Amino acid sequence: MSIEAVRSYLALGGLADRIEEFDVSSATVELAAAALGTEGARIAKTISLHGKEDGCVLIVCAGDYKIDNQKFKARFGFKPRMLSPDEALTLTGHAVGGICPFALPEGVAVYLDQSLRRFDTVFPAAGSSNSAVRLSCDELFDASGALGWEDVCKSREA
Repeated sequence: MSIEAVRSYLALGGLADRIEEFDVSSATVELAAAALGTEGARIAKTISLHGKEDGCVLIVCAGDYKIDNQKFKARFGFKPRMLSPDEALTLTGHAVGGICPFALPEGVAVYLDQSLRRFDTVFPAAGSSNSAVRLSCDELFDASGALGWEDVCKSREA
């Protein structure tokens, strides 16, 4: 089970006790915000994309942001293309609704978007469609093994 893999992974850094499980779905930004009683922007959503040649790239951004195709292509050199649900499960080990930047197979590239930095605390999924983990941006960076902070997203209102 994916949440158990995430729990074990986060336990290595002393963060497993931050995982919250809900009796309701947290599979979307709106549902996660409602389950946590917070604003949707603080949900650290993980967007799973095809890699340049193979594999995948994960971009973790604020819940009120989305990938900016031009910024992404300028930074990474290829057009962003979402993984299908089957591809996401195969390549990340997590099902859609619970995809997170933890307990990933080797070779998955994780980047955090600058949109998260305006918050002290954010809530990424924890490997299931009814969980989240409360982390500071620094904790998220360290726990995810992110390769860097990027500016590849834009506000949904933009």
